[in-house]
Amino acid sequence: MRPLRFVALGDSLTEGVGDPVGERRRGWAALLADGLARSVDFTNLAVSGAQTRDVLERQTPVALALRPDVVSVVIGVNDTLRCTFDIHAVAARLDKVYAAFRGQDAVLLTACLPDPGAMLGLPGALARPLARRQRAVNTVVHALSERYGAVHLHAAEGAWLRDRAMWSADRLHPGERGHRQLALRFHAVLTREGVADGTAPGAELEFPPPTRSAGLWWLATAGTGWVARRCTDLLPQLLTLAAAEVRHRARGTSARLDLSASHAVASALAALSAAEQPDVA
Repeated sequence: MRPLRFVALGDSLTEGVGDPVGERRRGWAALLADGLARSVDFTNLAVSGAQTRDVLERQTPVALALRPDVVSVVIGVNDTLRCTFDIHAVAARLDKVYAAFRGQDAVLLTACLPDPGAMLGLPGALARPLARRQRAVNTVVHALSERYGAVHLHAAEGAWLRDRAMWSADRLHPGERGHRQLALRFHAVLTREGVADGTAPGAELEFPPPTRSAGLWWLATAGTGWVARRCTDLLPQLLTLAAAEVRHRARGTSARLDLSASHAVASALAALSAAEQPDVA
């Protein structure tokens, strides 16, 4: 009997950033793989910085060729951090990716994620546009996960987000404890669905959590480069969005921004539904 094939797609979260083991990254997907079955063939295709376009065009073809039994697609945060963000494009790409794997009868794992502005502690006027974008992505992921019968994990809320011990020095990626919690929560859902029959990942840490000095070191080294890259791409647009937030807040019309975002999501999902309807002669 061949091993169960598990392929993970996504960005730095799935790649394992925040959970280093020696010179490599481990992460929640690798932790989960050990608990899926007695014998598992695990492949991690996730790449830091990946967006939905990368998952569709680069990772999905490779994963389909592996014909996985279980495939995880956890993506979307990096799309919200780009000036090119377009919820219609995000929805269309995810729809194609989900459909491709369900077409192979693979068990599809998805998750909604917290907004990066809140995790980074940005000021309200800067954080709210990012939160609105992440809510839009999460709404699309929820809707498409239901459409394709995915095993979905609600990871966008809960006490774990406010527990500093769950997060790495960069405050954007889970640390080892956070990755273990994600693996445990996925394992619990998969066990209920009858997909996982292996031992649940352990909750106890193998390595000490990052210290405050490690966080300061990250900001002084890698963090500076990370912020600079995001500023070059997103900051000019984000400042414009923040100015709009301030104007609407002063006028008491902030609800219009939320309503506009909701309409965009509804339009994106409606476009997918319309594309599925057969032409009537």
